Amino acid sequence: MSQPARTTTVVVIGAGHSGLAMSRRLTERAIDHVVLERGQVAHSWRTQRWDSLRLLTPNWMTRLPGHQHEGDPDGYLAVGEVVDLIQGYADGAPVQTDTTVTAVRPSLDDFVVETSQGPWHAQAVVIAAGITTAPLPAVAQALPEAIESVTSLDYRNPTQLPEGGVLVVGAAASGIQLAEEIHRSGRPVTLATGEHVRVPRRYRDRDILWWLDASGVLDHRWDQVDDVVRARNLPSFQLVGGDRTLDLNVLQAQGIQVVGKLGGIRDGIAQFSGSLTNVLTMADLKLNRLLTTIDDFAGGRGERPEPTVVPRAPLLVDLRRAGIRSVVWATGIKPDFSWLELPVLDHKGALRHEGGVVDWPGLYVTGLPVLRRRRSTFIDGAAADTADLADHLVAHLGRVSV
Repeated sequence: MSQPARTTTVVVIGAGHSGLAMSRRLTERAIDHVVLERGQVAHSWRTQRWDSLRLLTPNWMTRLPGHQHEGDPDGYLAVGEVVDLIQGYADGAPVQTDTTVTAVRPSLDDFVVETSQGPWHAQAVVIAAGITTAPLPAVAQALPEAIESVTSLDYRNPTQLPEGGVLVVGAAASGIQLAEEIHRSGRPVTLATGEHVRVPRRYRDRDILWWLDASGVLDHRWDQVDDVVRARNLPSFQLVGGDRTLDLNVLQAQGIQVVGKLGGIRDGIAQFSGSLTNVLTMADLKLNRLLTTIDDFAGGRGERPEPTVVPRAPLLVDLRRAGIRSVVWATGIKPDFSWLELPVLDHKGALRHEGGVVDWPGLYVTGLPVLRRRRSTFIDGAAADTADLADHLVAHLGRVSV
């Protein structure tokens, strides 16, 4: 028996930090709303993170509307601590858990939000569903059946991998952290490296994110970035949650084999790009441009990191003969908007929006990288982003009958 439709002014989809920040903004403006969550509060943090993960941002950046993290400002929250933070932040919010949104479609003068617990009608919808999928690249289909394949969202710790060598594909924050952890478990690791963003953990005696915050880099708006599409799709900083730098030089010194980008697999032989030298050179150039920006802000010049060591990397590796028994794919995660029954996706399935205002009146998105500012990539960006979007939403409601 179908359940009767319920009505509210705004439906927020997702009870992570972004959805709850938007809920806080709507409450401040006395706007009736509900937050729908497919699992429990902080679902992605509970189910799609590896055991040893810590936030890349120091605690002083763990700021949400009406909340500032207490404790060591220079510490880094572990996964369980992030879950506790978000769970506590949800107190008092109108969250409905265990409610999977299956479709959002337009009605005559509002939206219909179909869910596993029955439909909702709303004047506006805010998507804060998080980054929830880690699609395997096409090359993964050519992997020999005897070699196990794990995505970064499914990886928890090295014990789930078979004994033997491991190929980690991708050298952004997840890839370098997993490569190091797996190598420490005693398994030989090869790291396939494409474009990446190298930064030191500390520069001129301060955390690199302190400099980006103080200098205003994190506040660059989406409509002021030269190529916002590229900015939104850049790999995450090569950082680890802690007070040390983790980059390709550190990994190579530990004994991890760095090779070029994985280009293909044929008859069990992995083919790696020969452009590794250029990739490493470009990462170092971008690093030094960023540090020059900081130096221009601070005055003088800090001590620069050593250039990345260019390894003698093979172009072809017979995976079986090399003892590779598993592949961990750290090739990026992205949102899944396939349940939206509105013409708002481009040819690649990406949501068309301007700073979180989707190309359909009354539809919004938050929690995406470089949504409205470079800061949007981090938890710290939710406060300003949701304030802006809530103001726009209020103006929209003023133009429709509520």
